[in-house]
Amino acid sequence: MFRGFHTYVTDFTGILVIGFVIYFIYMTDWLGQNWLQSLPESFQQLNTIFLSILIEAIPFVLIGVLIAGFIQIFITEEHIERWIPKNKMSAVTMSCVVGAFFPACECGIVPIVRRLVRKGVPIYAGVGFLLTGPLINPIVILSTYMAFGNDAKMAGLRMGIGFLAAFIIAFIVSIFYKSTQLKHPQDTTAEPNPKHKPSFFQRLADMLKHSIDEFFDMGKFLIIGAFVAAFFQTYVSSSSLFVFGEGLVGSMLVMMGLAYFLSLCSEADAFIGASFRTLFSPTSILAFLVYGPMIDLKNTIMLLSVFKTKFVVTLLCLITLVVFICVGATNLL
Repeated sequence: MFRGFHTYVTDFTGILVIGFVIYFIYMTDWLGQNWLQSLPESFQQLNTIFLSILIEAIPFVLIGVLIAGFIQIFITEEHIERWIPKNKMSAVTMSCVVGAFFPACECGIVPIVRRLVRKGVPIYAGVGFLLTGPLINPIVILSTYMAFGNDAKMAGLRMGIGFLAAFIIAFIVSIFYKSTQLKHPQDTTAEPNPKHKPSFFQRLADMLKHSIDEFFDMGKFLIIGAFVAAFFQTYVSSSSLFVFGEGLVGSMLVMMGLAYFLSLCSEADAFIGASFRTLFSPTSILAFLVYGPMIDLKNTIMLLSVFKTKFVVTLLCLITLVVFICVGATNLL
């Protein structure tokens, strides 16, 4: 009990210290402005990009950990067993369809999938949900429609190709992977005593505790991923990649690489993709829009903290190959 209390006190103190430092640097004119002006311009740009990525991602991570806490406390293994079809094809289809209607960021969905897999959801169903949730949910499709001047074609292609690619990837995973692929498959949190059913408010308090633990567990990897992504955006010139952008294959690879390293939020990446219309073909931009929400740099780091490294690397290669083939096939239509 004392150890748990000490942990919460330490976490709360850390939050206060971080908040105080940010306030002291950015809100105090006599120190903050002078200190920022003395730094190199590139470092200031790195700092701005880093903070913008965090500001975009944290609300979705918070939503994700709250849902993960709800799943931990209120959803039992018996519920999962009843909801998930026994047939692999049906399970993959259901996971992709559910993800398509679930508004989640690629960062916020990682803790949800981890909790679902720990509760008994097959890894292939978790992958289907992981890929479609950030890619073709209603918010993302609407933002794509608006970003391309109310053009339903690009939004429709993103939704259709994205769903097809996610289904193929999840089905391939179902063939080759049977186990959970989690780094720590056993949940270390104590399960409630089945002989004593806690009250609703007790369960709600437990849900919040699990959400807090989940947030601090996943948050550090989000910070690392955001910093690495900001570093690449600051010190690696995107124009240098355009050298390899000749032809359909080269331009698709460039746009997929940009999507990976820019690590944009899926709710806003369509506006960035639309800005490349004068430089790249619609097929290459579609590759950018489909690939980025499925896998990017910060998301990879978060996945590596949850799943086995070999599985994450295999999943990364599989997503790259399937998205490239599916999007490239649209050029033949």
